[in-house]
Order: sequence, then C-alpha cells, then structure tokens
Amino acid sequence: MRTLVAAVLSSSLLLSLTLSAQAAGEREWIPYRKLVETVKADKFYALPAGERDKVILYARLVPVNKAIAPPDAKLVVVDGASRTPFPLDAAGRARIVPNPQWLADDAKIWTSLPNGEKMSLSFDIGAVLPEAAQWNYATVMGSVPQSNAAIGKVAGALSMFVPTMKSVIFKFDKPAQLTIKAKGGERRYASDAKNQVRLKLDGDLLKENPLVMLSERPFEAEIDSD
Repeated sequence: MRTLVAAVLSSSLLLSLTLSAQAAGEREWIPYRKLVETVKADKFYALPAGERDKVILYARLVPVNKAIAPPDAKLVVVDGASRTPFPLDAAGRARIVPNPQWLADDAKIWTSLPNGEKMSLSFDIGAVLPEAAQWNYATVMGSVPQSNAAIGKVAGALSMFVPTMKSVIFKFDKPAQLTIKAKGGERRYASDAKNQVRLKLDGDLLKENPLVMLSERPFEAEIDSD
C-alpha cells in the first residue's frame, strides 16, 4: 500500500484548509464528493462485485505537520443539519464506501485542524479477511491478482505508474504462526518482531488452493508490492 500511494499520488494531493469556520474549532475542508473521486471510490465500487470482493479500499488522510497525529485531525461529514464523524485510524485511514445521500446533497467534510494546516489525501488497499482462523489459500491471497486487475481499471492511464502488488502482510496482536497445508508438504511461517507475516503470492498454490491455518486471526491484512 505504501508504494501504491506514492506511485499513484506522488504529490499526495496537498489540500489547503482555507475556508472560514462555521463552528468553533472547525473549518470546512472539501466536498465529500471530492474525497470519493480522489481516492477513486466511485470507480472502484462501479466494478462488478466479483472483481472487488477480496479487496478493501481505504481513504488515507495524513496531516503534513508530523507533530499532528492523524486521529487528532477530527473530521466530520456535514449534510445539512446532520453531522457524522469520519474517524481515522493511527495510519490516517478510513474505509470508504460512497454514501449516495451525501453525494446527492453535496455534503462537506469539516476538520478540526487549524487554519493553514494541510493534509495529504491518497488511498490504500487491504485484503478482506474471513472471520475464521483457517481458510483456503485463494480466499485471501486471491486479493493480490484481484487488486492488480482493479487498479488497472480504476486508475486508468495512471496504472502504468503503479507497481504490481505481490504479497499480503498479515498483522497480529501478538506472535503468531501461519501454516499452509500444501500437497508438497507443510509451509510454516512465524511472525517477525512486528508480529507480522508477509506471504508472497505463489501461482502454483493459488491453483492448488490448499488450506491455510493460523494460530490466531490477524486484525488486518495489507496488500503490498514487495
């Protein structure tokens, strides 16, 4: 995801917060539609469900000022009298599915960042994880070829600048193990110092589709180009 963002939006689309405040401590930032169109959420969800069901799309919004943590940049979607929080995780991500009502009403996104502060706006992708701690290989690893195909359709001409996605990084809350029950023998992987397991896509295993067993369910799976 890191390289995807850098390649597609190398300028990070720096957006200045210059509009006047309408509520104490808040400023209007951008129209909700602008966010949707910038991260290509409209095009992504226009794909047939079977071409995106293994991939999660995130909007990534990070303050340029490194002293400000992404979750501290409180965002709110304002639609008339309705106010809906738009929280960011520690990495500045929020899962985004276009809201038809907000698009129709031309809702605006407001921020708590002071006047003059800027945010970078880009997108990340992740793999959909089953609820269980075991599944067949293609269930999750199939997200790699699916993401590459989706990027090609969604990014259009920009797709030539996007590196090919090659692996899935499984992230755990504590040390964990991942085992692939392949016909040629078990393949076992232990998490690293960050409690992560990087699994590179194997074309032969994708065809074989063996059982994958984990000592516990990951809290996240990141699709990556390395």
